[in-house]
Amino acid sequence: MPALLSAWVLRDDHSHHGHGHSDGHGHDHGGGKDNNLRAAYLHVLADALTSVLAIVALLFGSFYGWLWLDPAMGVVGALVIARWSWGLVRNAGGVLLDYMPESEDLPEEIRELIEVDGDKINDLHVWQVGPGHHAAIVSIASRAPKSVAVYKAKLAHIHDLSHVTVEVAGQ
Repeated sequence: MPALLSAWVLRDDHSHHGHGHSDGHGHDHGGGKDNNLRAAYLHVLADALTSVLAIVALLFGSFYGWLWLDPAMGVVGALVIARWSWGLVRNAGGVLLDYMPESEDLPEEIRELIEVDGDKINDLHVWQVGPGHHAAIVSIASRAPKSVAVYKAKLAHIHDLSHVTVEVAGQ
């Protein structure tokens, strides 16, 4: 029972983030999961699952003499935990490698806001720096360059951008 209570506390339903928002642009906020919280949640669930499987195996072994059930339940538990672990490793690895999922439209949104009035992005790097937070480096070429502050102001309303570096060069 304590494991289920812990799992309920650790579940990631986004109500604990302290902000609700509707930002009016169509990108998926699902990539902003906290991998540490998810790892703790999965760990607690794995503990609860393996405990239940062990109890089931012991009961059936005791009542029916099915001694093979204990190692079988161990294998089932290991496979479930391996599946959960693989998903967690894949997500955490994506963060560590600065992976930007194809479903993330942040680069296109930045291009739409900057590439107007003859301004062109020469180089753009966007990466996740935390759950729901991204950084961007934008290198802009322009025939009529504006100040860095003007370009940063264009990007300021993008909720997911927490840190922006802008370089501006004349053509």
